Amino acid sequence: MIQKFVQDIEKSVASSPIVLSSNIQKHFGPALETVYLKGHLLIIDSSILEIAIFATESRNILSIDKYRFHYMDHKGQMLFRYDNAPHHSETGSHPHHKHTPDKIAPTIMPSLKDILNEVSAIIIERHS
Repeated sequence: MIQKFVQDIEKSVASSPIVLSSNIQKHFGPALETVYLKGHLLIIDSSILEIAIFATESRNILSIDKYRFHYMDHKGQMLFRYDNAPHHSETGSHPHHKHTPDKIAPTIMPSLKDILNEVSAIIIERHS
């Protein structure tokens, strides 16, 4: 299950037309029961998406214990960040939340494919 999760992440990156290059490191636990993925994607407009995901498999159930998707423009300014750090208990989706430059919003954990679609929409909006 962990292996398929990692393959799905890699497939999302490889099939995305907006990703120029990627550097994602994979650190597996000794019995392949955990994985820590960390790295970044260089996007076609020179923006960067940083990724950090810690996942655990137990009894054929995959759980994402920690995650962070941090998207920045080419100058390093945050455009958005999704994470589940245990702060912002005021959101109805605690610990899941989304940071934007001007607010914190409740959310669920998006898939990498969802994130890449959101980045695509931002690129299209900025260049139209």
